[in-house]
Amino acid sequence: MILDPIGDLLTRIRNAYLARKEDMRVPFSKMKQDILKILKKNKYIADYEIIDLDGGKREILVTLNNVRSTLYVPTFKRVSRPGQRIYLGSKDIRKSRNGKGIYIVSTPKWVVTWYEARSLNVGWELLCEVY
Repeated sequence: MILDPIGDLLTRIRNAYLARKEDMRVPFSKMKQDILKILKKNKYIADYEIIDLDGGKREILVTLNNVRSTLYVPTFKRVSRPGQRIYLGSKDIRKSRNGKGIYIVSTPKWVVTWYEARSLNVGWELLCEVY
């Protein structure tokens, strides 16, 4: 049983990059799908697709960027954990790594990056930092 599915997703992606894998599989959830959509939009992963398995279960196949040619492994850091949630207002956060990274946040409606949440003027839970 996984107690922190978002932390598990980030750890699996990090370990797959360090092992120089081309793709990897993770169990499906809507939150993970939203996080992967943001990572794809910001070019931290190449692509992802949802795979239907037997018995009505689903998995997500994540295709990683080619680290053999880029030599860049992104850093994934979990900020808000199940034991210590971090909630912030719309104006409380600064840029991640002077604009070189992104914060992924969970708003009451959906999962977005911090600058999108700031433009919507809503509070959020700070999920993770990617740089």
